[in-house]
Amino acid sequence: MFRSVGSEVVFASAAAKSPYSHPLSQEGVWEEDIQLNDSRFDAFIRSLKPDMVVFDRFVSEEQYGWRIRQYCPSALTILDTEDLHFLRRARQEAVKRNTALDYYNDITTREIAAILRCDLSLIISKSEMELLLASFRVPAELLYYLPFLEPKIEKSATNKWLPFEKRKDFVFIGNFLHEPNWHTVKVLKAQIWPQIRKQLPQTELHIYGAYASEKVYQLHQPKDSFLIKGRAVDARKTLEAYRVLIAPIPFGAGIKGKFIDAMQAGTPSVTTAVGAESMTIDGHWNGYIENDLDRFAEKTALLYSDRKVWYKAQERGVNILNATSSKEQFETPFLVHINELKAGLETHRRRNFIGQILQNQYHSASKYMSLWIEEKNKNVQ
Repeated sequence: MFRSVGSEVVFASAAAKSPYSHPLSQEGVWEEDIQLNDSRFDAFIRSLKPDMVVFDRFVSEEQYGWRIRQYCPSALTILDTEDLHFLRRARQEAVKRNTALDYYNDITTREIAAILRCDLSLIISKSEMELLLASFRVPAELLYYLPFLEPKIEKSATNKWLPFEKRKDFVFIGNFLHEPNWHTVKVLKAQIWPQIRKQLPQTELHIYGAYASEKVYQLHQPKDSFLIKGRAVDARKTLEAYRVLIAPIPFGAGIKGKFIDAMQAGTPSVTTAVGAESMTIDGHWNGYIENDLDRFAEKTALLYSDRKVWYKAQERGVNILNATSSKEQFETPFLVHINELKAGLETHRRRNFIGQILQNQYHSASKYMSLWIEEKNKNVQ
C-alpha cells in the first residue's frame, strides 16, 4: 500500500532468511539485515531518517522503539499489532487450565505499554478494538481499525473456481509455530475426524502447515485417512482443490488468515466462534460456526454433502470478504488518516501524556539493558 502511493519502503529484520522468505527486493523494497542489542542499528537509522516507522508486533517496538525515538524523534511510529497477543495468551491459558478468562498475564502490560508509546496502533479485529477501548481505556485516537486489505472478489474470479462436483476431501491449514493450530489438529484427530469418517468413510482429511515437528507427523495415519502434508507452496492454490476447510479453533485472537484464503479460493468452512470472530456479517458465515464438537462434525458432514448448502456458503464467503476486508474500502481512508496524523503530530503526542511518561521510563530501562547486553556480547567475542 505504501509503495502504491510512491513511498520508499525499507524492510529491516533481525530474523535469518530462509528459502521461503518473500523476495521483497524483487518488488522494489530495500532489505536491511539488523541485529538485536546492536548500536550499528543507530547509525543505520540516523542515515536512513525515515518519515514513518512500522513495528511488526510489540516485541519489535520493545527492542527498537527507544532507538527510533532517540535518533529519529520526528518519525511517525506505528505499531502493527497483527492481533492482540495478550488476548491469545489469556484464551490459551483458560482452555489449558479450564478456568475463567483472565486478560491479565505476563504479556498484557508489555503489549498495552507498547500501544501507548506509539503514535498509532493498527488493530485487525473490531472485537479487539472494543476490548482495548472498554476494558483498558486506551485512547481512541491511538488506535486504528485496519483489517486485511484484500482485492474484491469479482464474478470473473468466481467463474474460475472448481465446482462442487470437482472438489473433494477436507483440509486444514495453519503454521505449526502458532500454538492454536497445533491444538486444533489435536482436536481434529482425537474428536472430530472419527465422527466425520463414520458418516463419510470415503473422504480424507489433509493437514497442511509450515514448521511441522515430529509430534505433528506422528499424527499421520493413512489407514484413518488423516494425512499430514507439510508446507503448502501456495495456500490459496492448495485450498482451491478441497470442498471444505475444517478448523475447530479452541483459542486465538485477531482475524484468521486461513479463512481469508479459503474465501478467496471459494472454499466454505466450519469453525468455532473464536475462529470466526469479527469476520461475520449479522451472524452469517462462510459455512457453519459451531462450538459443540458433536454438532461440529454433523455440520461439517452436511456442508460437504449438500450441494445447495455448499454453494450458499460459498456465496456468503464472497459477501463477507468484500464487505469486511475490501482493499478499496479501507486503503484510502487509512492513508488520509496517516497524512493528517503526520501534519498534527506534535499536538497528537501532547495529548498522549501517559505515552510520554512510558517512553521516558521504559526508554531508560530498555536502553541500558540493551547496552549492557551489547557490552556483554563484546566480552564474549
